[in-house]
Amino acid sequence: MTQLASKQPTRGLIQSLPGLPKDRLFALWAEIFGRSPGKMRPEVLLPVLAFSIQERAYGGLTAETKEHLRQIALSLSPKSRQQNEARARFKAGTRLIREWKGIRHEVILTADGYEYKGQKYKSLSPIASKITGTHWSGPAFFGTNKKGTAK
Repeated sequence: MTQLASKQPTRGLIQSLPGLPKDRLFALWAEIFGRSPGKMRPEVLLPVLAFSIQERAYGGLTAETKEHLRQIALSLSPKSRQQNEARARFKAGTRLIREWKGIRHEVILTADGYEYKGQKYKSLSPIASKITGTHWSGPAFFGTNKKGTAK
C-alpha cells in the first residue's frame, strides 16, 4: 500500500482514518480501488476503506462466504423476490392446493406467474389475501417457503 500504510501497522492506519483530511481519504480510496470515489461522503468511505485495509492485511472472505452473502443480497432485492417463490422452485403446471375454512383452493403455476379461478397473478400473496380477506404472505400461506432458511 502507500507510504501511510508502510509507516503504520494496519490497526493504526484504520484508527487514523476518521482523523484524515477528506483529500487524503480520497487519495487512499483511489490507491486501493484504482478510481476516484466521486462525490462520496467521508462517513461512507470510512467503513469501506477500513474493511479493504483489513482484507489486504489479513486476507479476504472465502468464496463460500462471498456466495452466501450474494444469495442474501439477492433475496433482499425487490427484483429477485420471485427467486424465493414457488415459480423458482417448481415447474409450470404444478398445482398448489390449500384448504381454508373448509373450502379447497387450487393455484396452478404458469411460466409467468400463477392462475387462480381463471385469473392470472404475478405472485402468491394477492391470491392468499383474496382467499383469507386479510394480508398474508403467499409462500407462507401455500407452504412454499424454502425449508431450513434462517428467520
